[in-house]
Amino acid sequence: MELHKRLVRLQKAAAEETKPSNPPLNESNTSNNSDKSIPPPRRRGSPSPSYNMFKSLEHHSGCSWRKPNFQYGNGILGLHQEIEQFYAHMLPTPLEHTARLEVISRIESLIVKLFPHASVEVYGSFRTALYLPTSDIDMVVIGDWQNLPLRMIENELIMNLIAEPHAVKVLDKATVPIIKLTDTKTQIKVDISFNMSSGIQTAELIREYKRQYPVLSKLVMVVKQFLLQHDLNEVFTGGISSYSLILMCISFLQLHPRQNFKNVNLGLLLLEFLELYGRKFNYLTTGISIKNGGRYVDKDVLQKQMKADLLYPSILCIEDPLTPGNDVGKASHGALQVREAFEHAYITLCQAVAPNNTQLNDCNKQSILGRIIRISDEVIGFRGWIQAEIVRRLMREKLASRKLKNKSNESRSSSSSDDVSEFNESHD
Repeated sequence: MELHKRLVRLQKAAAEETKPSNPPLNESNTSNNSDKSIPPPRRRGSPSPSYNMFKSLEHHSGCSWRKPNFQYGNGILGLHQEIEQFYAHMLPTPLEHTARLEVISRIESLIVKLFPHASVEVYGSFRTALYLPTSDIDMVVIGDWQNLPLRMIENELIMNLIAEPHAVKVLDKATVPIIKLTDTKTQIKVDISFNMSSGIQTAELIREYKRQYPVLSKLVMVVKQFLLQHDLNEVFTGGISSYSLILMCISFLQLHPRQNFKNVNLGLLLLEFLELYGRKFNYLTTGISIKNGGRYVDKDVLQKQMKADLLYPSILCIEDPLTPGNDVGKASHGALQVREAFEHAYITLCQAVAPNNTQLNDCNKQSILGRIIRISDEVIGFRGWIQAEIVRRLMREKLASRKLKNKSNESRSSSSSDDVSEFNESHD
């Protein structure tokens, strides 16, 4: 009954042609696009998305997480079941995980050979286990240099065939110098930074919140996929970083009226997240802090505390829980595009789960989650290819090991025969 009441409230809010005149946290209302079939607007001059949700969906219809012959519930229950299946489908297989471990091992061995006193750590989504199949691997090199050895490492990566020349890029002028590369064997992308120990601490903090909120991983993975296919997952294109998204999700769960998420409907939770950051949250006046149990903070006050540039305030203001004075969302100048995308997804899902909308809410006939996220055939093909590559390598190593063993046995057998011959000759 409670679930039904909350769903009805969400549907009524989505059906309104304009936003409420005085919604919580949001005093700056904008008109709502009543044509629900129109996708959210994209930024002018932005590059083509790295992931086109409508590209190459012929074989799997973009919904490869759906199980054949599975009996889905209608509406919000079907959405919950699809989110569970999507999360399980997107988790890395043991072979995919092995491929990434091998990439890390090759790069770490190279760097430690060059700089024996340096240490190499992995952070980011690989360390937190919140990575998508095409996500980068974030590595950090901790060492003592007067000048960072960016070009030396670039050359060694190329000479050792870890990356091809066109697949390595050194960003030496960036605020945080970084080496970006694509591994030759696996085509997995890697970012290498230097002396940024905060990334390791951040990963451990996120892992702690994952233990506190088991639903966090599932919510993050769905929204990460959504942002990826809308080209809103990179700060340099105006989107929001994975760290910002995770902090937004943590704040959402901290301040949620329900504090026991053990048996929560994930479909309803996703709708409430999209409603909050797509309609209710006031990006212009409100900042986010997850410290001390989480709270909303007056944006001006928070930015003064962080000594931010008040002439050019950030649109999305998120206090870094580990680094005092750091606004995690300050570079996300396209945060309002993220808000529009969230709102559009919220409206789309509310329509699809409406009990009286029998054309859309039958999850057995068509995917409800697939109305906002898709997985392309390219991604499915990449996952299959990388697993096949690992299997082929393991088979080659097994075959080589067997040949070496046979050769060793033959050598011992030959040596034993010679010994017998010598023994016989000595006793003749």
